[in-house]
Amino acid sequence: VQLQASGGGLVQAGGSLRLSCTASGSISRLGVMGWHRQAPGKLRELVASATSILSTDYTDSVKGRFTISRDNAKNTVWLQMDSLKPEDTAIYYCHAQITPMLSVYASDYWGQGTLVTVSS
Repeated sequence: VQLQASGGGLVQAGGSLRLSCTASGSISRLGVMGWHRQAPGKLRELVASATSILSTDYTDSVKGRFTISRDNAKNTVWLQMDSLKPEDTAIYYCHAQITPMLSVYASDYWGQGTLVTVSS
């Protein structure tokens, strides 16, 4: 089981980026999926999450600017980031709670991280 993330890059303030993350492998159940970020010198924080029934949640600093979406058939979650600010600069990590085949327990899986840099 693995998560493959993509879509980071360099953008000017006010611009947009879209992150994508796909889960693959022998998956029995795909639970909550989301995006976390870690800026230099700061702790990793939850940015947005989406449950399997498409309930979403956002950290206050991105509400109204970021949109998380999910396609259960494709095991994919996206993060549309609009009106980006320099303080959004961070490494963004995809996260998912996954129950692998032949297991009854869900575990946390992380993608490799993708760098988002917002210039002022």
